[in-house]
Amino acid sequence: MTLTAKDVAEIMRILEQSSFDELSLEMDGVKLKLQRGSAVREALDPPPAPSLSPTSPEPIPEPPIESGLFDVPSPLVGIFYLAPKPGEPPFVELGSKVKEETAIGIIEVMKLMNTVRSGVKGEVAEILVKNGAAVEYGEILMRVRPEA
Repeated sequence: MTLTAKDVAEIMRILEQSSFDELSLEMDGVKLKLQRGSAVREALDPPPAPSLSPTSPEPIPEPPIESGLFDVPSPLVGIFYLAPKPGEPPFVELGSKVKEETAIGIIEVMKLMNTVRSGVKGEVAEILVKNGAAVEYGEILMRVRPEA
């Protein structure tokens, strides 16, 4: 048995109506973790990647970070999209002004589209993921220069 988008939506509805704050579910190698609130905090932990080499991989250098920027992390594991639909303009671009509730992208999880909000008022300073890229929970999607 596999989970469908309809199943996940029903599980989310039941959780919202229950007295529980969190639900963890594992079926057929798929892990689903939900927390009460307006957004799912985690979903679908991918299986660990097999090691291709016995030596540890070289760390990827982080781009230089301008001090004072606010990191906008991914609230989910899924596919990140910068625009609401293919061919449409992106939600935000470099230099776009955002407020706390401004949609900066969407993450697709099991055919469900989840809006990602900036969480801060300011200006988009960096966009760190490409349209259609797979993202992990907590991965930094964008950096915003907060308004003073």
